[in-house]
Amino acid sequence: MPNIYSTPGASAETDVHRCRLWLNYQFDERNQASIARRWPGPGPAVTISDQTGSGTYEIANRLAALLQAGEPNGAPPWTLFDRQLVEKILEENHLPERLAKFVPEERRSFIEDVIDDLLGLHPPLWTMVPKVVQSILYLADSGQVILVGRGAGFVTGRMPNVFHVRLMASLPKRMERVQKLENLSPKEAAKFIARRDRSRGRYVRAYVHSRLDNDLLYHMVLNTDLIPPSEAAELTAEGARRCFKREQIS
Repeated sequence: MPNIYSTPGASAETDVHRCRLWLNYQFDERNQASIARRWPGPGPAVTISDQTGSGTYEIANRLAALLQAGEPNGAPPWTLFDRQLVEKILEENHLPERLAKFVPEERRSFIEDVIDDLLGLHPPLWTMVPKVVQSILYLADSGQVILVGRGAGFVTGRMPNVFHVRLMASLPKRMERVQKLENLSPKEAAKFIARRDRSRGRYVRAYVHSRLDNDLLYHMVLNTDLIPPSEAAELTAEGARRCFKREQIS
């Protein structure tokens, strides 16, 4: 299996292609498991919650590379899914329906219970949200994924196979990153950050009934003012491996 993790500066189409490769691998593996009647357990997964401009994608890309490097030959590829990619892959592949065929009944029931807890009492007006939530749960159950955005950390909070990280940074540092990435003036960068963070907060409050700044929901909270991206990725990879190993032992 080729190493297909995302790389900095990759085009949107390249990222979608990598996600398609991951899906094809998972569908093939699960189809073979279904034929042999040997269901795989949930795979390891990581969620990243962030403040806008805290260096998320550089860290997530490095993390995918580090986690992939520790896998044996032929292992599923670690793949990054952000909010846009989840919706794109959902649109193309009818993700929940396809993956549901290869998930044992007890795990399907668990996923349905989580969806009911999150959305059952307050059906969202936006019809895409339940499908995105279901897609995130199936991606996390399949494993070898890094999920960024769309409240993935809250959606998967009851799943023991998932490691949760929160990235934070000071406003000046975040503005500096956003100015470079988006080619904005300082004033425009400040508005961009405020608008994006406000939108994320509203989404999480409305659809998963939680708050982004609840640090107790995460295994690890990193200040990217003080920790360079390469070190943040290494710390996250080490923490995730320890968490996965602990779950395997228990």
